[in-house]
Amino acid sequence: MLDQVTAAFERKDYQTAAKLLQQLLVESPENPWVQLYLGRLKEVSGQREEAEKVYRQLLRLTTHSKLISQARKGLQRLEEIKQEEKQRAISKATVSPDNNELGILVLEPINNALKTSAVSNFAQIMQVDPYTARITLPSQNWRVYRMGKVGELAFYGTQLQEAGIPCFWIKIPQIQQIQVFQVKHLSIDNSQIKAVCQNEANQTGSMRFDRSEITDRVVGLLPIFEQVVDVNNRGKLEWKTRTQDYAQFCDLHLPKRRSILRIYDQGYEFQQSLETNQNTIRLNWNNLMNWIEQQLPQINVWSDFNRFAQTVIDQTETLNQIPSHINLFRKENSYWDAAFHLYSGIIFTKNAAVQTSQKNHN
Repeated sequence: MLDQVTAAFERKDYQTAAKLLQQLLVESPENPWVQLYLGRLKEVSGQREEAEKVYRQLLRLTTHSKLISQARKGLQRLEEIKQEEKQRAISKATVSPDNNELGILVLEPINNALKTSAVSNFAQIMQVDPYTARITLPSQNWRVYRMGKVGELAFYGTQLQEAGIPCFWIKIPQIQQIQVFQVKHLSIDNSQIKAVCQNEANQTGSMRFDRSEITDRVVGLLPIFEQVVDVNNRGKLEWKTRTQDYAQFCDLHLPKRRSILRIYDQGYEFQQSLETNQNTIRLNWNNLMNWIEQQLPQINVWSDFNRFAQTVIDQTETLNQIPSHINLFRKENSYWDAAFHLYSGIIFTKNAAVQTSQKNHN
């Protein structure tokens, strides 16, 4: 009867093959050849997950070389179908010019209790090995996972979200288009906050805004490096890069104006502000941060930049797309500057999208 099943498959008479297999599954359910054809029938019927289970079970239970070869070919066919469907879906997702824009896919922290199942799902969706999946999924802070066409990132991101893996995607031009103003000093003017600042063309002006316009405060330390001469293990002198100091940064987000007010300790004119007038920059900075906190007690504060930077600092291809809008005196450019603007820009863009979604929903 197996010969009849083989012949039915060869002429693509799957209805006859199904009837014959139904009888064989009653008479010889453990016969590996019967199981192989059962897998083939499920494959041609579109039950690909069930077919894969049958093929993989055969690989575990049989030592017959021809059976193993046929089961592997079955798995290969299933994988080819899966890849073709994925490519069609990605092509469809990126057909719009808007979805062809460059973007980033960001993984959000996942609870360790959920990580076992998340690792398996992530490995399957992104086609990586379980070890890579485990070290990739973050437990504490965001991780910029991939850069590419935003339509393709949305395709993968949607699958990850449906599998219980929190993530989001952002268009890089959205970050590039944020206006950044370098703050010289702040003050209160008729219950509004007044900021004297410079725009991107280094033109100085001022703006006034209500406290309610500021939604988020982002703080971070940026290392300042220097080249020093050190003695290596062989007793020879060599140049090394070391962290000389840190610059303090604070961003205030004004999403309604598509703007960020950027404050940093070396560029702030403390002598112009009544709230800060101490002997050291550090004391002045601490007083300024306390004053801002008093004026803006309800806004969100983001302070995970340094942990975020450790995961993104080597992604130079991504960071090269990000204008830093940071004017620290450096002998050479540092990717830490772009990393800070990326961190702040992600927060700005993500929260703006949430607010827009809430307005549309209401």
